[in-house]
Order: sequence, then structure tokens, then C-alpha cells
Amino acid sequence: MSEEHEKLTIKSWAEGDRPREKLMLKGKGALSDAELLAILIGSGNNKETAVDLCKRILQQSNNNLNSLARKSINDLMQFKGIGEAKAISIVAALELGRRLESSSEEDREVVKSSKDAYKILKSNLADLPHEEFWVLYLNRANKVVEKRFISRGGVSGTVADFKIILKRGLELLASSIVLAHNHPSGNLTPSEEDRKLTKKFNEAVKLLDMSLLDHIIVTESGYFSFRDDGLLS
Repeated sequence: MSEEHEKLTIKSWAEGDRPREKLMLKGKGALSDAELLAILIGSGNNKETAVDLCKRILQQSNNNLNSLARKSINDLMQFKGIGEAKAISIVAALELGRRLESSSEEDREVVKSSKDAYKILKSNLADLPHEEFWVLYLNRANKVVEKRFISRGGVSGTVADFKIILKRGLELLASSIVLAHNHPSGNLTPSEEDRKLTKKFNEAVKLLDMSLLDHIIVTESGYFSFRDDGLLS
């Protein structure tokens, strides 16, 4: 093996940078899509490490796993270093991911009303001594795709970054969003800032072909719904 090729192998990397070792040391969530794919294929070619090769494969799929999943075994074999066995491994892994997504669909919580949203978020928000902001991302069937913590504030307020919330909505291909935050004081009346934020966000999501299903304020004793109170259109 040439010295140049030796430098390109994963074994020559620092231990923390090797995908398998990184997974063991830091957990699966610490790995990028390319690193996870690199574990599947095991090795690259004489010019690219497995990770570099997988980065290139992903780039040609617009860094989108759904696009990659649509590629055939023959499509993948066009990349130098990807033979039939490696291509089959990639296709099989992505199909397992699709089936997992499909099977978990049946278990997802459904938001048909403000009460449903309140039940899902109550345990996260009801009895906190400070304010927190959370978001529910929903698919077209109003099933919860993700429940996500956004920010933590003081006793009287927190910050909701529209860019972060909307970016995640686009990544999840969400159809609608439920905003939620708590009032540690127990007061269910929305503040002027709450009203302004809701109005701005309602306008912003429409531009991205999503909808703001509701914004709820949670306290230990109950909740307030912007939708139920006629403050959303």
C-alpha cells in the first residue's frame, strides 16, 4: 500500500474521528449522515476515505436522505468504490429507515384540538418556575412528527427564534405547527408580546406553505388557546 493511500484510510485518523470509534465514544447522534453511511460501506477508494466518498454521494443527492433513498443499486454503483455489495447495504439500510418511519406513524399522537396539544405539552411546561418555549411539528394528518424544546427564559419571558423554528419545520416537511409556552405566574391572559409574536409567526408560516394550528399558553391549572379564542385566522 502506498504512503499516499495510507494517509487516506480511516485507520490513520485520530481515534475520535473514526466513524465506528466515534459512535462508540460519543453515541450515534454525534455522527453526520456521511459518517453513518461510511460505517455501512467500510472503505472508500484509492483517492477518498469512506467518509469523503459518502459526502460526495450525499452532495449528489442534495444532501437529502430521501433523495438518496430513491437511487437504485446501479445508480450507487456509478461511484468509484461502491460495488454491488456496498450499494445493496446502502439501499437496505435506507429501506429499513423508511419502514421504521412508516411503523412509528401509527403510534404518533394526534392533535385534533387545543386540549390535545395541552395534554402533550403539559408535562413539559405546567409546573416550571421559569418560562420555556416549545413547538409541536405536525404532518398533514395532524400527527406529531416532533415535539421540540426551543428556549428557556426567566420568570417573565423567553425568546422564540423564528428562523430556528421554521428551519426545523422545513427539514421535517411539517404541514402545521403548534407554538407553546408557559406562564409561571399562573396568569392565562396573553401578554401584548405574546399577541405580537403569534401574529408575526402566523404570517411567516404561510409564506412557507405551512400553517400555525395554535399557540397555547400553559399553566399548572389550565391553558389558553389563541385558536379557540379567535385570535388566529
